Amino acid sequence: IYGISQYGLAKQINVSNYEAEEFLNSYFAKFPEIKVYMDNTIKFCRKSGYVSNIFGRRIHLKGINDKNFSVRSFQERAAINAPIQGSAADIIKKAMLDIDDLILNEMPDVKMIMQVHDELVFECPKDNADKVMKKMKDTMEQTVELNIPLIAEAAIGNNWNEAH
Repeated sequence: IYGISQYGLAKQINVSNYEAEEFLNSYFAKFPEIKVYMDNTIKFCRKSGYVSNIFGRRIHLKGINDKNFSVRSFQERAAINAPIQGSAADIIKKAMLDIDDLILNEMPDVKMIMQVHDELVFECPKDNADKVMKKMKDTMEQTVELNIPLIAEAAIGNNWNEAH
């Protein structure tokens, strides 16, 4: 929901602008911290020209103060989104490195075969699947320490679609 306008939401979910505005107002009334985050992030970016993810990696947004509304609005949405998406990307990268160490040192019969956004897919012998799934889930949940727990979901299947 970060950065979407009432017009964008109305179009996306096929409701009137009024209904979309009511939804956004209700959402932000229920979760005021999100609105504070969005406003503070945009304010910080306008002043500094960049935002950072939780690991300190920066994205510079040169158009954040642009006179053109469309350019400025896009940059504002990027400023809100980048710390969230950038943090998630860094977390999955670190999890992949942690899991690679685990595979090399403890589970040579397991192969990490695919990453899709925040999902990892593994191949292993069937008789080991439950043990591998638990170990991978635990490793992913412990890859970084945050103020809130990271929860990884896991499933077993003969293919990605079956486990998904």
